[in-house]
Amino acid sequence: MPNTHNRQFFTDETILYMDENTKQHFNCFFFQPYGVNNFLPPDIQVYAYFSFTKSQTPACMKNLITVVILAAIFLGNTSFRPKKVSSQYYSIIIDKSDFELSVYDEKGWLVTFPVVFGNRDLSDKMVEGDRKTPEGTFTIISKKTHPKWHKFFMLDYPNAESIAKFNQRKARGLIPADARIGGGIGIHGTWPHEDYAVDRYDNWTMGCISMKNPDVDELFSLVPVGTKVTIRK
Repeated sequence: MPNTHNRQFFTDETILYMDENTKQHFNCFFFQPYGVNNFLPPDIQVYAYFSFTKSQTPACMKNLITVVILAAIFLGNTSFRPKKVSSQYYSIIIDKSDFELSVYDEKGWLVTFPVVFGNRDLSDKMVEGDRKTPEGTFTIISKKTHPKWHKFFMLDYPNAESIAKFNQRKARGLIPADARIGGGIGIHGTWPHEDYAVDRYDNWTMGCISMKNPDVDELFSLVPVGTKVTIRK
């Protein structure tokens, strides 16, 4: 950037700089994007520098303004921020027998993480308190930082599918008539410094799906609320 010690303002937006060493003039056009349909992020500022002799100032300013307008159009059609991710582009499949959580996007498989569950027998959840991880297709209804387990994705268990299975089991006498279906099932991290539980395939939860904390961070940044989650054995 040229020496700005000696400068003159032609307008509020256009500044003439003169390098004291070379006596060469520089025209700097600067603008903030506010008020221009908000097509640029507020932290983006556009500068353009042209060297010219003082007698060339009016013509160069005209050319300069044209260049800056074209630059603004380019920047306005260029994304500088992550676009809002739609849940329809992602899905999650959790295979209990493989201890894996896999993420898919519209092009196919994306990434797989190791996970652990609740009860060691890995069967479908039957009643509240059995520490089993439910099977079926669910939806992430919220995600947040968790005070104990790092990050937490809440699933919509029990949903209509879960309730239908639960009622069928009651009708068949597979579970007590006064049994409750339970709730509060989600995907979360581990206790601090206990990622080794996942490495050991230690099914320690009350029915949730547990990931290593760095992995749940990656998942947290990847999939949005509304993502479908299929849990199967």
